[in-house]
Amino acid sequence: MIKQLNGARILVTRPAHQAENLSRLIQEHGGEAIRFPVLDIVARDNIGEVRNTLKNLEKFQWVVFISANAVNFALKANDGKIDRLKTVRFAVVGQATARALETAGMAVDVVPEQGYTSEALLAMPQMQQVKGQACLIVRGEGGREELANILRGRGAEVQYLEVYKRTIPSIDKSQVVQLLVQRRLDVITVTSGEALRNLLIMLGEENHQLLLPIPLVVVSDRIRQLAAEMGFKRITVTENPADTEILETVTIVCNGE
Repeated sequence: MIKQLNGARILVTRPAHQAENLSRLIQEHGGEAIRFPVLDIVARDNIGEVRNTLKNLEKFQWVVFISANAVNFALKANDGKIDRLKTVRFAVVGQATARALETAGMAVDVVPEQGYTSEALLAMPQMQQVKGQACLIVRGEGGREELANILRGRGAEVQYLEVYKRTIPSIDKSQVVQLLVQRRLDVITVTSGEALRNLLIMLGEENHQLLLPIPLVVVSDRIRQLAAEMGFKRITVTENPADTEILETVTIVCNGE
């Protein structure tokens, strides 16, 4: 049973379209969710290219989705459906990605056995025998270059399909400083390294120290390492990036367990 938050103030840094459920759970358990998106995720402008690629998947042996956002924006661009073809196998990076595909009614052929990371996916036997096979990586702009490079090194033909882009919201820096100075924050939830970087950019280097005493709840060791490099000392990693698991970890941190 998830404990109560007893009025704790939790900064939710997720993009606006992802923050609603976690914020609602925080409120339901007696906390105050302060929604402060530091990353906007919006559809790419080339929706025609996206739709055309998704309607012609027969040329690929593999389609790799690297985030739940990639799944959701691909579905949105293609009228809510991606045809399941006999010649195509789906693979994922990220547990949330697998859930997004399953929610859309599409089975995942290859799921990493541990960690749901790109490294775990590449370690799977099926992904080591890709010589001469065509692989489509569905993603946002940039990211996961190492995944593509390793697949190319194994002889695969790799193509990208960028279905969304990221931007920093237009928010006055003084708003961020005011938030941290005038309102005591008990925890900051961080679900991407980019969100953490953007928060520091929006805050400004001269105000960096305001953040460091605040506990972070992060969803991967990669983000934990990044936060540690930035000077954060109180970092807790949740074992599962699902909203309920993030909430449970937040309550543990807030209750001093």
